[in-house]
Amino acid sequence: MSTQTQETYFKDWKNREEIAETMVPIIGRLYRNHGVVTTVYGRSLVNQSTIDILKAHRFARQILENELWVRDSFPVLEALSRLDLSPARIDIGKLTIRYQAQAAGTSVEDFVRQELSSINTGKGSMLMEPRDVVLYGFGRIGRLLARILIEQTGGGDKLRLRAAVVRKGAEDDLIKRASLLRRDSVHGHFQGTITIDEKENAIIANGNMIRIIYADAPENVDYGRYGIQNAILVDNTGKWRDREGLSRHLKTKGIDKVVLTAPGKGDIPNIVFGVNNDLISGEERLLSAASCTTNAIVPALKAVSDRFGIVNGHVETCHSYTNDQNLIDNYHNKSRRGRGAPLNMVITETGAAKAVAKALPELAGKLTGNAIRVPTPNVSLAILNLTLEKETTVKELNNYLRDVSLDSPLQNQLDFTNSPEAVSSDFVGSRYAGVVDSLATIVEGNRCVLYVWYDNEFGYSCQVIRMLDRIAGLELPSLPA
Repeated sequence: MSTQTQETYFKDWKNREEIAETMVPIIGRLYRNHGVVTTVYGRSLVNQSTIDILKAHRFARQILENELWVRDSFPVLEALSRLDLSPARIDIGKLTIRYQAQAAGTSVEDFVRQELSSINTGKGSMLMEPRDVVLYGFGRIGRLLARILIEQTGGGDKLRLRAAVVRKGAEDDLIKRASLLRRDSVHGHFQGTITIDEKENAIIANGNMIRIIYADAPENVDYGRYGIQNAILVDNTGKWRDREGLSRHLKTKGIDKVVLTAPGKGDIPNIVFGVNNDLISGEERLLSAASCTTNAIVPALKAVSDRFGIVNGHVETCHSYTNDQNLIDNYHNKSRRGRGAPLNMVITETGAAKAVAKALPELAGKLTGNAIRVPTPNVSLAILNLTLEKETTVKELNNYLRDVSLDSPLQNQLDFTNSPEAVSSDFVGSRYAGVVDSLATIVEGNRCVLYVWYDNEFGYSCQVIRMLDRIAGLELPSLPA
């Protein structure tokens, strides 16, 4: 390679880096002042670094089979920043590609104004006042929910995390809980600053005051004492899963609705967001976000069922170990789970296959399922072995699932990768319910095998947040349509 060629590559990189740096404050102002979330093919650019912005554009390459450059998307971002927008989720990647394909002879300014005319109506808030959120439990899922809620606080007119209810540990309980929120062995450091207010017994995270309330039972909490009202409570303990148990939260003033982060029993609606959102109604006060595995497989199963039909199938999950297991061999009330989690693959059961029917009634009785706990701390893999009603090919099935991940009602649930080097750790922090690994897809006539990765902690937490947004009336319109 000549010196001239080397310099060309370097200058091109520095130019793109400079453009991305210029984009950062514009993205921030749009989010804080207008409630506008800018994305590139589903990847949020809010609170991202210069390198993250460039990587988001690079990601589009595997989807578009062509490069998407910041020098092309920057004029689009500038144009929409000059509009008086109401809250929305705007994909500047899709706008850029659409402009290049359709807008010959039209200025970027005119094109963007036309595409975003439905929200070019002036700044506004989607809620009259912030909606309070309470976390009952502050474990793995609880702390990740806290991180996401804090990240999405924006101008403070959306969901506001007000408290976490726990059982008190040692005298330094508050310090320890703040430290666990600040540092995470899997998901890394908290993005921001965390301090504590001992007088208020609260954690202050990026300006959000989260009271730590000590209680041994739901009905023992006086939320009114803390000014908490009309709150959505997220029970991430899993201790109560039926209507009788979860209703205990409603016996105290200040709680309006309860969301369970585990499969609900009896007549509790089990929601897989993106699939059966219609079950979220104003009248129902108790809801379940189902399980992480159910959330991972249902969007992919729905997509396949809608296009090809499903006769029957088997779901096998390779699931990361959880706190339910032992670090070393010890007594456990379930078979095999007493054996050391970091040392063994452990065959166990999963209710995910049966749970599918609650979200997709057309698949009732058609699926079997099992699980293998594996020695990794996070990210799991679902293997869907399906018999279809129609024959297909690897190319047709993959192209269809790619299109679903890009532009469909399931685009926030289903992601797609075609990397030949993808492994589980690559999906830590994925905000999708599941990610189709297209290079692992197998098709033979009307039989197919799909491999779906999922961050069983963070991806699932994002699904729970989508439920909270829907309950609070905070779903942003996504543009371009």
